[in-house]
Amino acid sequence: MSDNTSFVLQSVGQVTYDQRPIPEIRDDEVLVQVKKTGICGSDVHFLVHGRIGDFIVKSPMVLGHESSGVVSKVGSGVRSVRPGDRVAMEPGVFCRRCEACRTGRYQLCPDMAFAATPPHNGTLTRYYRLPEDLVYTLPEHLSLEDGAMMEPLSVGVHSVFTQAKLQPTQSIVVFGCGPVGLLCMAVAKAIGASRIIAVDILQSRLDFAKTYAATDVFRPPPLQEGESTRVYSQRAAGLLRANLSVEERGSKAIDVVIDASGAEESIQTGILIAKVGGTFVGMGQPEVVVPITTLLAKELVLKGSFRYGPGDYRLALALAAQKRVDLRPLVTHRFKFEDAKAAFDATKNGKSEDGRGLIKAIISGPGVSIDDV
Repeated sequence: MSDNTSFVLQSVGQVTYDQRPIPEIRDDEVLVQVKKTGICGSDVHFLVHGRIGDFIVKSPMVLGHESSGVVSKVGSGVRSVRPGDRVAMEPGVFCRRCEACRTGRYQLCPDMAFAATPPHNGTLTRYYRLPEDLVYTLPEHLSLEDGAMMEPLSVGVHSVFTQAKLQPTQSIVVFGCGPVGLLCMAVAKAIGASRIIAVDILQSRLDFAKTYAATDVFRPPPLQEGESTRVYSQRAAGLLRANLSVEERGSKAIDVVIDASGAEESIQTGILIAKVGGTFVGMGQPEVVVPITTLLAKELVLKGSFRYGPGDYRLALALAAQKRVDLRPLVTHRFKFEDAKAAFDATKNGKSEDGRGLIKAIISGPGVSIDDV
């Protein structure tokens, strides 16, 4: 192949298919022919709003970062993979020199070049280059779709295992039953959590979560007219405790709370229901009102969770390879590369044109069949 067809965000709501130069690789890099790419909420956010916080799309940018593919070419110094290998792609290249990188927290590198985060191009393209150590060979029994799902699964690993440090027999509540929330539940189940409570405002998502990984589900009540967020969160927390027999201490308490929704009400409710001395992990809206007195009085451990760091991709791959996490049920929709815009629209709407509810959409690479999984 001599072309590098790419799906490019030109400006808010405007996308095109463009030809980009095929990347030249260095001695320690590999060139991957991208086969499968999942759509993340951040991709949709850039398409719809043109920015996420301080990351602003100022020039055309290739979208996509949840990808797998086949190694097309390797640099002279590459030893761990060779052309033809099927690989999962970790899409963030870090500097390896700063304090964050040298102390094992490369996800916080100030010079991180992360795919489809301005100004860096993403993986919805035919060819993409990465350092050798950021591609992971897929076992034969894992599909290319599984490989693309390693990125969101690594987010779940980072939240539940690396940051929250969930232990076997501990309990966990996950707010938000989108792909990341569901994968957090799957990781918790694989670790051996004694209780996994899924929280969402949509019953259909709760029904799926119960069949996938959750042991219990809770649907918060609707907001009452004139009710403040603080009062609502207290009411929701009270109902969750009463309906699911959750206590602040002892065997019925919640050890870990994960917020995968970003909603202020979820963050507040999560802090209220966490056990004394428990852990809360999440990444929400730019500014939220937090019940700080409750957080302090309980001496909660409050942690952010941003992408993934050293070891997270390898653990994600191991969990999938050992069949402790099944990724296949999450892939509900598949699209050809030329239908990428339809895939983004379906992800934004939470359903395809035929009305089927969407959890995760996978786009095949240029010239790749949907059936080539």
